[in-house]
Amino acid sequence: MGILAENELRDTVLLVFANKQDQPHVMNEAKITDKLGLYSLHHRNWHIQAACATSKNGLYKGLDWLSIQLWNQK
Repeated sequence: MGILAENELRDTVLLVFANKQDQPHVMNEAKITDKLGLYSLHHRNWHIQAACATSKNGLYKGLDWLSIQLWNQK
């Protein structure tokens, strides 16, 4: 996954929001993960969160995950 595969970014945390999950015919989390090549980021901390920004579904869950990851890096 290009830049995230760089050794200098080995401690970088990545959160991807899969937005518009309330719409028909959108890619699910697994498909987005595959398209972005996230499985190739071995030993990297990443998470993909299904979300719908207009209803706020998934937003807090994703941000909670990110907060915990950043707290644990201290």
